[in-house]
Amino acid sequence: MFRERPFRFGVTCEFVADRDEWRAFGQRIENRGYSSLLVSDHLGDQLALMPALAAAVDATTSLRIGALVACNDFRHPVMHAKELASLDVLANGRIDWGIGAGWLASEYEMAGLTFDRPGVRVDRLIEAVAVMKRCFADEPFTFEGSHYRVRGLNGTPKPRQRPHPPLLIAAASKRLLSFAAREADMIGIAPSISARQVGERAPTQSVEAAVDEQLAWIQAAGEGRGGDIELNMVAYPLAVTDDAAGAAARIGPAVGLSPEEALRAPHIWIGSPGEIVESLERHRERWGVSYWAVPADAIDRVAPVIEQLAGR
Repeated sequence: MFRERPFRFGVTCEFVADRDEWRAFGQRIENRGYSSLLVSDHLGDQLALMPALAAAVDATTSLRIGALVACNDFRHPVMHAKELASLDVLANGRIDWGIGAGWLASEYEMAGLTFDRPGVRVDRLIEAVAVMKRCFADEPFTFEGSHYRVRGLNGTPKPRQRPHPPLLIAAASKRLLSFAAREADMIGIAPSISARQVGERAPTQSVEAAVDEQLAWIQAAGEGRGGDIELNMVAYPLAVTDDAAGAAARIGPAVGLSPEEALRAPHIWIGSPGEIVESLERHRERWGVSYWAVPADAIDRVAPVIEQLAGR
């Protein structure tokens, strides 16, 4: 079983800012009860991941800093481990290690990277996590995989947090959620496409049944680790409104859900602050989800929710 944890909230960022704006943003969310600043990893109009994390570290004192999530195929795991460990040293142990298998085919095409089928990308992620954990460990190592080969490397510097910065793996599928259950400290549960209309394909299960199934995969693979795993979801789409039904009628069809399902879907926040608080409490009671990421453009709108639930 997943133990009930106090609520905490992070802010996801996808924008370009100059030095003063970025520093002020980090300080603002640190002072408003958020636990973490989470930078996405895309090729669009946003700051590059690692420099943005470094600048956020320098601007804040207690905020945790990390990626939601780094695309594994954008970096070699040896260099990614070195960069993360260096940041963790400079941050006095405030770095979170977020990583995923990559999913946006258009970015692979733009960058000239081969967008392999999902199973190959997951294979590569599994090897990368193994390599990075060995880099963070105390001894030199050799690794011979299908995608990565490392010989006699002692990864340095070592991170401040031991044995490594807390690992968050984001996933929706059975295979990757099962891997995360064995290896991760935090699991970002992405929406299952089985509960959504995709083109002409109708949903095959309700939003609640889909999350139940994902949690069952994690529990089965985790072999009793449930109490050690923190569950995360991203609040998206999000509408703070006194007209929940009207917002659901707009949002639901846009994401392949009926309005009624949109109101019940755990990833979607719809309603007044009080209604959202009640739904988050229900989701924590049923599924154990306590760590939420909200988009940067919504921090003012959701302030009453954060004020009421953070740390509770």
